[in-house]
Amino acid sequence: MLTKEENELLTQVGPGTPCGELLRRYWQPVGYVRDFTPQQPIKRVKVMHEELVVFRTPEGTYGCLGEHCSHRGASLAYGFLEAEGLRCPYHGWKYAPSGQCLEQPFEPHGSTYKERIQHPAYPVQTTAGIVFIYMGPRPAPLLPRWDVLVWDDGERILHRWEPLNCNWVQAEENSADITHTYFLHGHMLQQRGLNGRAVDYYHRPIEQYGFQLFEWGLLKSWRYGRGEVLGPERVGGNPLIFPNMLRIIGQSAGMHQMHWRVPIDDTHTQIYSIQVFRGKPQAREDWETPPVAGMAPQRTPDGGYTLDNFPSHDTMAWETQGALYDRSTEHLGASDRGIVLFRKLLREQIAVVQTGGDPLGVIRDADKNRFIELPAWVAEEEDEVIAAHAGGVPTAGSMAAVFDERHEVFLVPPGAARPVDR
Repeated sequence: MLTKEENELLTQVGPGTPCGELLRRYWQPVGYVRDFTPQQPIKRVKVMHEELVVFRTPEGTYGCLGEHCSHRGASLAYGFLEAEGLRCPYHGWKYAPSGQCLEQPFEPHGSTYKERIQHPAYPVQTTAGIVFIYMGPRPAPLLPRWDVLVWDDGERILHRWEPLNCNWVQAEENSADITHTYFLHGHMLQQRGLNGRAVDYYHRPIEQYGFQLFEWGLLKSWRYGRGEVLGPERVGGNPLIFPNMLRIIGQSAGMHQMHWRVPIDDTHTQIYSIQVFRGKPQAREDWETPPVAGMAPQRTPDGGYTLDNFPSHDTMAWETQGALYDRSTEHLGASDRGIVLFRKLLREQIAVVQTGGDPLGVIRDADKNRFIELPAWVAEEEDEVIAAHAGGVPTAGSMAAVFDERHEVFLVPPGAARPVDR
C-alpha cells in the first residue's frame, strides 16, 4: 500500500507536480492526422490539466498553443487559421506555431508590444498518422521510432477510445499485471457464453508468471497449461513501456499493437492506440494517414459496462477503483510484483528529473533511434504450435535472449486459476 503522500506523488500530473514534470519529458499523442481537415483544422485538447489547441495551417504545418489568448483569455479553438498562424476570434491577436505573437491589430503603429508576448506553445511532430506534442523543457528529445510506428510492410489502423473516468496510473498499472487476464478477460467472456480460440487463449490455467525490468520498462512472462482448445505454452514479453505505454500482440495473424495512456487531468485519461497487421496490403495513402476506427461499446446506457469485449473489461476494472484510487487501502500480493516494480521505477525516474537528468526512455542519440524493436512476444514453441495459438511470429524465440538473472518467477498452486481437471 501507499501513503496518501506517496499516492499523490505518483498520480498528480499538473504543471509543477513531480510526476507531471516526469511525463512532460516524453512525447505524448494528442490526436490523429485525420482529425485535422480543411473544414475542422483546429482541435481542442486537454493534457495533464493544460487546456490546449492543436491545429494544422493551410501550408500543412502543425502547431500547439495554450487555448486561452494571452490578451484577455478567449478560446483560440474558435480562432481564424491563416497563413503562418492562428488569430484570436476576440481582438485578432495572431500567433505563430512557436507561440510568438505576430500581430496586434489595435496597437499603435510602431508598437513593439507584440514582440514581448510569447504565448505558451509546444513542438508538434507526426508519425504513422499520430500527432504528438512535447510539453517539457527544450531541447526536446527525439520522437521514439518504435517498431509499430516504423514498419512499412503491413496495414495500419488507429483506434479512438472513449475517455476513461479515472487516473492514468490505474490504466498503466494494468500493464504491469499479467494475471488479470484469466478472470477479467478469459473467464468473463466464457461466463457470458463466448467461446473459441481467442477466449481459450486467456482462459488456460496459469501455471507460473514472472516480471523483469528491462531497457524500456517492464517485461512479463507466463506459462499456460492446457485449455479446452489450445495446449500449454511458455511465453513472455507484453512489455510495459515506461512511462505510460503498452506494447502487445493480438490474436489475429501478424497483428501488433501499442497503447499510450495520456492523462487528461488527475481523474481522466485518454488512450490512443495503433494496430499494425504485418504482411497485409494497404493503399499508400492509408498507410501514411491510417484510418481511425471506433471501439466496440464499452458502457451501457444505464452507466454500467457491456463486458463483452476486452476494452470494456479493462474500463470496468480501472474506473470502479474510483476516479483516483486510494492506494492506502490496498493489500498487494506476490502477483502484484510487477506493480511494485513499476511504482519503484516511477519514483526513481521522478528523482532523476528532479536532479536535472533525462529519465528512462528519453532518446537523444539518432543512431539509437533508427529502429526500436521491442520484445512484444517471446515464445519457445514449435512453429505449428505458435501458428495454432496466436497466428503471429514471435519477436524473439528464446526466453534466454530477453530475460536474465533479474527475472522473478512465481508458481501458481492448483486452484481457481489453475484447475487440475483440464
